[in-house]
Amino acid sequence: PTTVLEIVEDDEDIEEVEIEDTEVEEDFEVEIIEEPEEEVVEEQIFTIVEEMPSFPGGEEELFKYLGKSIKYPQMAADAGISGVVYVTFVVDKDGKVKDAKVLRGIGGGCDEEAIRVVKAMPPWKPGKQRGKAVKVQYNLPIRFTLK
Repeated sequence: PTTVLEIVEDDEDIEEVEIEDTEVEEDFEVEIIEEPEEEVVEEQIFTIVEEMPSFPGGEEELFKYLGKSIKYPQMAADAGISGVVYVTFVVDKDGKVKDAKVLRGIGGGCDEEAIRVVKAMPPWKPGKQRGKAVKVQYNLPIRFTLK
């Protein structure tokens, strides 16, 4: 028999449903089957590691790359906007730059330009923890200076 739930008003009489009594034998054993827990290994993103990720050629090459890649936004130049855009991103196990975001921006199109340049970076040498390549969060200040 199919039972359908019906919502009734509080003052309406409803028919009591009898539930059959089920007898349980005392010497009846329930077998407990243990299933092995699946290990969910979510890849941790580190902020500090034994060996930090590095741009190909080192920090000096990173600054050269930023210097030649950044196009000063016209809107920022017209408004006289200059300053530092703080960008954060993840360098994954393969050295790819991912999840670039502005931590603190200055506006005028500079934030978007900083993200564009970071996303276009060549692969980095990945960071390492205990000799294994790991994902590392990296913060990079990018200075916009009007000349």
